[in-house]
Amino acid sequence: MRQRLTAPLLMVVSGTSMYLGAAIAVGLFDAFPPVAVAWMRVSAAAVILLVLNRPRLRDFLGPVGRTAAVYGVVTMAMNMTFYEAIARIPLGTAVAIEFLGPIAVAACGSRTVRDWLALLLAGTGVVVISGATWATDSVGIVLALAAGLLWACYIVAGSRIAGDAATSRVSTAIGFSWAAVIGLPLVVVVWPDTLTQHPALTFGLALGLGLLSAAVPYSIDQIVLRQAGRAYFAVLQAILPVVAAVIGAIALSQWLSTAELVGMALIVVAVALRRP
Repeated sequence: MRQRLTAPLLMVVSGTSMYLGAAIAVGLFDAFPPVAVAWMRVSAAAVILLVLNRPRLRDFLGPVGRTAAVYGVVTMAMNMTFYEAIARIPLGTAVAIEFLGPIAVAACGSRTVRDWLALLLAGTGVVVISGATWATDSVGIVLALAAGLLWACYIVAGSRIAGDAATSRVSTAIGFSWAAVIGLPLVVVVWPDTLTQHPALTFGLALGLGLLSAAVPYSIDQIVLRQAGRAYFAVLQAILPVVAAVIGAIALSQWLSTAELVGMALIVVAVALRRP
């Protein structure tokens, strides 16, 4: 019972932090390409987590380092496609469509009629939302779907580093560090020739972005993965579209249509039905 209450609450905290950071990211899109902002997010989180966890140099190599690197690169790719999506469609809509990834992971762990009903409701909700938005920006929908595929990969990769608390924190720091290094050549190509913002402001926003959108939520994800397991964690992700919609409305004035709200309600009901 305690787990059923704690895990959803932690996901609300994680989502609030993540999408407040996403609101900051949208503000940076005027000065930087979304891909560069996503790299800044992961890189800033890597710096924060390295300072807090201080992994040993040998931890970056060998099987542990390789597993963490896969997790980090998948996370960065997910962030890049997601940021490209929210540059085109509302935050809440993008997150709801992206939820197809967790639905696929949850399906792998479903055994009962109740579980499958929850997945059917969640999938229907995503279809309703995407249908309402396709005519507005099909590219944004495709990018959100790609982010959803990477979200599924993120859950699988994250479960492989979700050992004890200390190990998962170190692995997250290592993974983000590798992602920052591997993604650097791409960012160099797309980086703007001239900056429209003061470098100090950009640095401060990047740190805030890394803390809110990566360091805090992904650390919470590791806690929830250990508590709830991969299948239930995947369904719990359905809380995030609601959090994103609320923050999108408050911080970005992105109000959703009736159809999008109906689709989101179906996703919320799916979370309530699915048991750990």
